[in-house]
Amino acid sequence: MTKRIALIGCMLESNAFAPPSGERDFRELCYVEGAEIVPLSRARPSPMPAELSAFIAAMDKAGDWEPVPIVVAAAEPGGPIEQGFLDRLCDEIARRLDAAGPVDGAYFAAHGGMTATGETDPDGRLWALVREKIGADVPLVATVDLHANISDRMADSVDVLIAYRTNPHVDQAERATEAAEHLTSLLGGAELHTAFLRLPIVPPTVTLLTASGPYADMIRFGQAARPESVVNVSVVGGFAFADTPKNGIAVLVTGRDRSEAEALCARIAAKGWADKARFAKPLTSIDEAVGLALDPAEPPLIWADVADNPGGGGRGTTTDILLALLEAGARDVLYGNFVEPALAAEAHERGVGAHFEAHFNRDGGDGFSHPLNRPATVVALHDGRVVGSRGLWAGRQLDLGPTAALDLGGVTVVVASLRKQCADPVFFTMLGLDPARAKTVVVKSRGHFRAGFDLLFPAERVREIDGPGLTSPVLSRFDFRNLPRPVFPLDAAAEWTVPGWARTYLD
Repeated sequence: MTKRIALIGCMLESNAFAPPSGERDFRELCYVEGAEIVPLSRARPSPMPAELSAFIAAMDKAGDWEPVPIVVAAAEPGGPIEQGFLDRLCDEIARRLDAAGPVDGAYFAAHGGMTATGETDPDGRLWALVREKIGADVPLVATVDLHANISDRMADSVDVLIAYRTNPHVDQAERATEAAEHLTSLLGGAELHTAFLRLPIVPPTVTLLTASGPYADMIRFGQAARPESVVNVSVVGGFAFADTPKNGIAVLVTGRDRSEAEALCARIAAKGWADKARFAKPLTSIDEAVGLALDPAEPPLIWADVADNPGGGGRGTTTDILLALLEAGARDVLYGNFVEPALAAEAHERGVGAHFEAHFNRDGGDGFSHPLNRPATVVALHDGRVVGSRGLWAGRQLDLGPTAALDLGGVTVVVASLRKQCADPVFFTMLGLDPARAKTVVVKSRGHFRAGFDLLFPAERVREIDGPGLTSPVLSRFDFRNLPRPVFPLDAAAEWTVPGWARTYLD
């Protein structure tokens, strides 16, 4: 019998300190309703979130099913979703689910780190809405980014919650394929139980890499210790800048045996708490980094402007690092991406070869971003439409809007019109710029650049720079209002009160 599976998606990583994200932000990246969802997801390359494409492909391979596409909405990381748009989105999902009639199962592709201007848990609201519409006994599985913040309502609404295991994120397709497998199992009558714990640890995002470090060790421990009855282990690092009561590293273990799932969940959480002191990481000062750029004995390096990461809500407009390089007379530097639509438009109007005074942050900037004026030469122009080459965006359609490469005298800056973190060498190569020939490459990215630039810059040639911005790993610089204080590392004396059910497995 053909199984009817509802397909829903909503992806936004919300930074409480960034300007709100509205309907325009979603429509600039991805807002698709109804019948268009499936053909766009099957297209190669696809403009849709990778999870949708992979889930649909896995279900196609598994056998007879009928996709019931509802709504898929995604925006670049930014501020909380505007409440009015969230309310309209909920209404549209509810209306389409009602119109679709009974379904046999549902898949929800989410980021999991979204907040709204009027509420702190819109992901939980959306998942609970889907649960209400499809019924208590209909399987619902969800995938989330490992920077999600997991609420009790989110955990209670789904049968299986599956988080990425890689940071930089390169396993979206694998996790969505896993979601299809679990949904198929549930449709076949499997009975699963989930254990869920949240730790009072709100880590800086630079400590959540999965190649090494305390977070990587939690994930590896959970995967290695899985008994046969456990079908999924998700260790969710969270996103500090969301500033919500549900912040904190979360551990979810799902399996056929409740006690084995609970035991493993407790052990993973205990390991994370024992290692909490490792969730701290030194950064490189701007002065020290500039010294490296000027030293001919130093090998080429890639600098991560981690505090102004568009992939975490940063605006891509801080100028402190750029100014320091220019004033020091650094040469052979590539810098991307600076987000300034008006400057990109002016470069396109003037044309390649034009010399002019480039005005960065011509609108005056903000508390982190300051105006900067420099003589510039237009060296290349592009419409900004490109297919990703490596890492996070490999094989996916991207749009930076009108884009220009400006030579400021030793430093060539990629100026884009649409916000996107510089996580792929294609953002340089599409303009004829070669990162392999640069002495210094500066990327406004927190960590995803590592998977894009790894062939050019292995880990030992990466420097994370301590500049200003909306995504600074120095959490003490932010006025958090909603975190469940005390939390580590903001509060050194934070304690974890182990729930009674978990204590029985740890005594």
